[in-house]
Amino acid sequence: MTRTLVAALVLALVALTGPARAQVSVTEVTSPGGITAWLAPETALPFVALEIVFPGGATLDPEGAEGATVLMSDMLAEGAGPLDAQSFAEATEAIAAQISFDAGPDAVTVSARFLTEVADDAADLLRLALAAPRFDADAFERARARAVSQARSAERSPNALASRRLAELTWGTHPYARPHDGTEDSLRALTPDDLRAAHARALARDRVHVAAVGDIDADTLGALLDHVLGTLPEATTPLPDRATVGLDGGVTHVAFDGPQAVIAFGQPGIGPDDPDFFAAFVLSEALGGGRFGTRLMRALRTERGLTYGVGAFLVNRRLGDTLQGRFATTPARADEAIEVVRAEWARMAEEGLSAEELAAIQTYLTGAYPLRFDGNARIAAILASMQLQGFAPDYIATRNDKVAAVTVEEVRAAAARLLDPEGLHFVVVGPQEDPAN
Repeated sequence: MTRTLVAALVLALVALTGPARAQVSVTEVTSPGGITAWLAPETALPFVALEIVFPGGATLDPEGAEGATVLMSDMLAEGAGPLDAQSFAEATEAIAAQISFDAGPDAVTVSARFLTEVADDAADLLRLALAAPRFDADAFERARARAVSQARSAERSPNALASRRLAELTWGTHPYARPHDGTEDSLRALTPDDLRAAHARALARDRVHVAAVGDIDADTLGALLDHVLGTLPEATTPLPDRATVGLDGGVTHVAFDGPQAVIAFGQPGIGPDDPDFFAAFVLSEALGGGRFGTRLMRALRTERGLTYGVGAFLVNRRLGDTLQGRFATTPARADEAIEVVRAEWARMAEEGLSAEELAAIQTYLTGAYPLRFDGNARIAAILASMQLQGFAPDYIATRNDKVAAVTVEEVRAAAARLLDPEGLHFVVVGPQEDPAN
């Protein structure tokens, strides 16, 4: 049986062993070289999922070089060391491994899945990609062309325009305000040397979070981490300061010729380290969790037919916290829809949740949570994200207890503190002129 077929069978079995894996035992491991990781051993299948997260991400891009870190991460699999792009892809396929790279505003993420028997070969490829990317000119031109095409498409997307304008209003001069995947102009100005500089800024062995799940023990993981990450340099570029949310109440119009108005809205939020976080999390899910039965869905869709769907969520970034939402409606009813959202915001701020509403949302949240742990790769991604957000290893075991412990009084206090209907800012992208223009 070939390795490719074995890997496919293992991945299929992993997909079938889903929700029962709700309980995850996590051990902190430190490699001989001092690299710390979270390990969740699982020996039932000969398979390992590895997630590596480098904090900083696109926030480290200099002004005018937006998109450099994202493009750099896209090219990590486009050749490394002695292997060009095709040779790297063939070497990865030969061992039936899956290796991917991604970047966002807060981090560069490396995801790898491989059979236990080829762990050394997979580690060799990861080491090459992270420590010795080639950034060959021909591969660079192809990758940049794709990125420019995507940036051009974003300029024609009302959802992308709404996100960009809300980010600018929310974050001001902070790097969060800039498009992390770049603009057409910033991408066209990039060179392979800019990507090498982004690589040096973003990937550092002393600024990394690691999670491993599967058939691997602590000693083997430690040796693998030193091999993969040990030759990376230490960080030389400081991380940005914490951001300040600059949103004030109001409405901003962005002219766009389309059949609907896309409306994004937001206000300051609270972070996971805040004592009111779990109460705020519960109330935000009941208010706008994107499902039928939430207050915004009932008010906007069920009762008035103003939209097909609406969601509003706490958005917790590493350097700043907001409460944001989005929906689309007909341009003629955009003002009406905005007033409905404000009214629901005010009602929740004044009343909080009834005991029945609270019990219902707690049942949903505690029941849905274990379903996230549906395979080694998902678990590894969750563990790495937890580290980035500053959670402790026992968060998985205690999270549902904290949700279930929230009281009606705590929700009411959190709602009164957090929700500010007059402080909501709405960005409306659609066929409507800004009165100021």
